[in-house]
This record gives sequence, C-alpha cells and structure tokens, in this order.
Amino acid sequence: MRYNNTNNLTDYSQRIDDPAIAKYIKNNNQWSIIFSIILAFVAVVGFQIYGETSSEMDNPEAFYIGLGIGGMFLLIAFFQIAGRKKSTTWDGTVVEKNIRKKRRHDKYQDMWENYLLYQVTIKADNGKKHNITAEDDDTKYNYFKIGDRVRHHKGLNTYEKQDKSSDTIIFCNACATLNNIEEDYCFRCKCPLLK
Repeated sequence: MRYNNTNNLTDYSQRIDDPAIAKYIKNNNQWSIIFSIILAFVAVVGFQIYGETSSEMDNPEAFYIGLGIGGMFLLIAFFQIAGRKKSTTWDGTVVEKNIRKKRRHDKYQDMWENYLLYQVTIKADNGKKHNITAEDDDTKYNYFKIGDRVRHHKGLNTYEKQDKSSDTIIFCNACATLNNIEEDYCFRCKCPLLK
C-alpha cells in the first residue's frame, strides 16, 4: 500500500502511531535482553573454562570474573531498556552545526589518525540541548538545517524533521536507515517512514 504524501511533507507524520513501530520498539527491547543473556552466559562459561585450562588464573577467581562481566552485560541491557521506556516525545529546533578536525591515536596500529567530527545541536523547547554526531560522515549534518523543527519520539533514538518537502532522502525513525523520500516503508526494518 502506498500513501499519498503530497500534503504531509510539511508537518509531523501521524504514522508514528502505526503498530509496526510499537512492535519494533518491543522487539528491540526483547532482543536486548536475549543478546545480553547470551553474552553473559558466554562470559561465565568462557571464564570458567579459562580457569580450568589456564596457568594464569584458577577457579573460582576466573568464574567470579565471568560472573562480573556477565552481570555487566545484563546491566547494560537493563539501562538501555529503562532509557527507552523513560524517554519522552518532545519538539525542538536545530540551533547549531559544527565540523571539527580531530586527531586520535590508534593504539593497535600505533599511529595518529585525523578525522572530521560532524555535529548537529538540537535545542528542545524545554531548553535542553541534544547532539547528533558522526565521524567522517556528513549525511545527517547535511540533512538537518539550522532552524529546522524536529521531533524526538518516545522509545526511539532518532529525530523526525517537521518539514521534509525539499528532501530527497529520509531516515527511518525506527532503525535510522537512510531511505529514498519516495518510499513509504523502510527497506531494512519494514517500518513506515514518517512522512
């Protein structure tokens, strides 16, 4: 099914209420739990085996380290899910854009590398500032213009532009994949594009 988007590109989309987006958020939370349980299990079993076979560390010390690392994976998943549930829908304005030349040391190759850090700053209507950053990728930097009104939707980590009438691309608000503005559904996650 295709939608007629002629009159919708200058306002926020009502498609945020599509059940597919709610299902995506629910599935994302479930996968966070499943993935963290698998990683925790691998850490505990891996360190247990390491403690039995290594001359550097014995059990139960290795086992306890595995438990600690496994617990850390579970805590990370818990905080991710809690953060998604705690997030709210809010509106804001793009107020600043910066490109910074940065330099960092790559310890694996023992060399210095230069990169560009692209940053877009959004000021929420409540005054709080939020940054979108990317290294050596100016796609989102070019997508947002100073003065653009944007909306952050509860449970998602992306921003919907209010006026998309002059855009040729659109980011999926569920999975953040870049799509052609002509498409109605994200080619990656199949969620409706907010337009």
